[in-house]
Amino acid sequence: MKRTTRPQRFGRLFAELAVLLLLATTTTAADYRALPAGTFNSVLPPDGKVASAKVDAFAMRSVPVTNEEFLAFVQANPQWRRDRVAAVFADPRYLARWSSPLEAGPDARPHQPVTEVSWFAARAYCASEKARLPQWHEWEYAAAADTDRADARGDARWRERILSWYARPSTEPLAEVGSEANFYGLRDLHGLVWEWVDDVSALMVGGDNREQGDPDLLRFCGAGALSLKQTENFAVLMRIAMLSSLKAADTTRNLGFRCVRDIHPLQETHRAE
Repeated sequence: MKRTTRPQRFGRLFAELAVLLLLATTTTAADYRALPAGTFNSVLPPDGKVASAKVDAFAMRSVPVTNEEFLAFVQANPQWRRDRVAAVFADPRYLARWSSPLEAGPDARPHQPVTEVSWFAARAYCASEKARLPQWHEWEYAAAADTDRADARGDARWRERILSWYARPSTEPLAEVGSEANFYGLRDLHGLVWEWVDDVSALMVGGDNREQGDPDLLRFCGAGALSLKQTENFAVLMRIAMLSSLKAADTTRNLGFRCVRDIHPLQETHRAE
């Protein structure tokens, strides 16, 4: 695989500078890491065929949101307590692992990723951090990296390590956040929990449905992804299949989330000679 080029290094430097300026204007203590704008081959091409996916520079939480952090959120926003949340926004399993509405308890340790959280609740939490859920292409772009490469997807050994996660029993207790950081300083994108994306509905609407009446009626109900390429990246395809099975109010024991923020890095003026 190719090492980082000079334009990539400059892009990363400018993105990091921009996110530091952004974080200086916010009060949250969450750790966000900057990713430069880029173009890559997605398993879900934007045109459903062969077009490359493009992402603007953005900042992503370095780890998923934890029980400790989500507990502070529900304490400050009681409408998201499990005993008060509206049924339309969360199913009956919402935060069911917690000991009580305001206590995570021994089965949900503070530094474990919070799970059993709906798409609606995850979105609300991100908004509280002046952030949002990532788009699928942003998540896929960030998750393509290993420890020293921005895109390790061509490495069969890397793909096998990710697939090994799916072989572990889902009944095992979750580890705490903080695995080895990837190229961008992000942790736990693989091997810990599934993660919500903001445009999850776009993964589920089939091509035959796109012209059938009001598109809003199709949100969160569908059978499969629009298009699936790079079938060798089976782990990513499994993630799409899992997300495609969910509705926005659904929660599961192994589904968490992390947030992202938009950033606007300075325009690059340096180019490789």
